[in-house]
Amino acid sequence: MSDDTIENKLDNPVWNSLLESHKKFALDYNGTKFYNPDYCPFGGFIKLEDTLEAANEYASLCEIFFIVGEKPKLSDNLKIVKELVCLQMLIHEKVQLSSGNEIIKLHEDHKEELLNLVNLVQPGYFKAKTFLLGNYYGIFQDGKLAAIAGERMKMNNFTEVSAIITHPDHTGKGYAKQLTSHVVNNIFDEGKIPFLHVVESNIGAIKLYEKLGFVTRRKMSFWNISKNL
Repeated sequence: MSDDTIENKLDNPVWNSLLESHKKFALDYNGTKFYNPDYCPFGGFIKLEDTLEAANEYASLCEIFFIVGEKPKLSDNLKIVKELVCLQMLIHEKVQLSSGNEIIKLHEDHKEELLNLVNLVQPGYFKAKTFLLGNYYGIFQDGKLAAIAGERMKMNNFTEVSAIITHPDHTGKGYAKQLTSHVVNNIFDEGKIPFLHVVESNIGAIKLYEKLGFVTRRKMSFWNISKNL
């Protein structure tokens, strides 16, 4: 398989993650795949017509969720709350950056603090078991979690860098740069290519990622879906 063919898997990142490395987390509704909602409220599809029934079934498990990629077909009892347009960015070599802070690999004992920090800054994406999808790392200040970064979607050749979060009291200290670099380099050490998604309006974050070596591959829509009450 050529490099271009492999990279095309990123055009449908949820579906291919659940087909490959994250197969054990998949709920398959006649070809439309969703993550078990305890781990991640994301779905992806190959055939547009299959999303109609699949989204209905998943909505019984997860009231608010995202379908990633092309616009899905939905029944009248579901609605698109918003389209979140992101840049999908790739990096092709390790980051040369020495960390000025101790970076701790997070584990089970940190999960509540991790969940609270993500939902403080970016509510709605991080669930009780999201941290089990990959490795997560943090920087602590005065015994409290000040910043994190980790891994979410995973394919055979790619791993998504995700949850790059800094507590509002600790921004501007370079923590995001250090943690993102750490996660990126660990992914390369595993023989995979790091990628990430960032909302296209988040100019500050995009500039940071570009400085580290990330380049935009394409735009990717995250369709926020809920019940039509």
